Amino acid sequence: MKKFSIIVLSLVLAVAMVGAGLSAYAWHWSQKSVDMDAERIQYTVVPGSGLRGIVHAMQQAGIDIHPDAFVGLARLTGLDKQIKAGAYEAQRGDSPQRLLERMARGEMVQSRLTLVEGWTYQRIRQALRESPNIQQTLQGVSDKELLKRLGSEHTHPEGLFLPDTYVFVPGTSDFDVLRQAYQAQQQLLQKAWEERNPDLPLKTPYEALILASIIEKETGMTDERARVSGVFVNRLKRGMLLQTDPTVIYGMGDRYQGRIRKRDLQTDTPWNTYTRAGLPPTPIASPGRASLHAALHPEEHAYYYFVARGDGSSAFSTNLREHNRAVAKYILGRK
Repeated sequence: MKKFSIIVLSLVLAVAMVGAGLSAYAWHWSQKSVDMDAERIQYTVVPGSGLRGIVHAMQQAGIDIHPDAFVGLARLTGLDKQIKAGAYEAQRGDSPQRLLERMARGEMVQSRLTLVEGWTYQRIRQALRESPNIQQTLQGVSDKELLKRLGSEHTHPEGLFLPDTYVFVPGTSDFDVLRQAYQAQQQLLQKAWEERNPDLPLKTPYEALILASIIEKETGMTDERARVSGVFVNRLKRGMLLQTDPTVIYGMGDRYQGRIRKRDLQTDTPWNTYTRAGLPPTPIASPGRASLHAALHPEEHAYYYFVARGDGSSAFSTNLREHNRAVAKYILGRK
């Protein structure tokens, strides 16, 4: 009996020693740096993927990690129920424990895309296509269908997306980025419209957006935006043609090759403000915050004309005679 007890005790001790050894190995493995194919590797945890699916994604990306050990570690620590779907980045020196904790805390990789003030809608779409971190889902989707998905009442997408820097998780769809930019523009436009100056010749927030887009293309100088806006507001109030070149260029589309000729000014399009009175039917670009503010808070003055000086600034005139002299000086090079 005594001999049996010694055997049982020996077996218990052996099992305990094996268990302790396994625990020590598991702890050492969980803290040891994983082998990686590069200094930094990004991978994506797809929504609904299990632990082994996550391991497979990591291995496919170039992270050498043992499936059974990782699954066991996740379940032992209870972090398996906290892992969040998204894009992550592993760095050389990361341990399995660190990788697991990062996914449990949702420390995702973030990408940025800047939509520049004055860009057209087509330029925005190009930027989305060129971003390697954006999932392309809008191939073959018409502008009409896109606007319907966004819940927009408009039939033309120009100007509806706020120029700004947008932060997103890699793998975010092009539609989701556009939706974020659309909602930001709508919120900004509504707030700006509510705070507008009184007695403006603008009937709707959309008309304010149209005017803001023209201001955006007419000047890049912050100090002149409100003054340029005042010129257009004065002309609208008097029923004068706006006669602004950027609207002609927009209406020309692909025909514009860097120059506007007299015949271009005389060729009618819906956006040609030399041939049509009032505002064009849609924005001609994506206006930024400063241009929208200028459209709704124009400078009060007696100017009806302006011409570019060639240094980025403009010369403003109260009458046609002054304007013609300014054109002769700054455009034709006459004294």
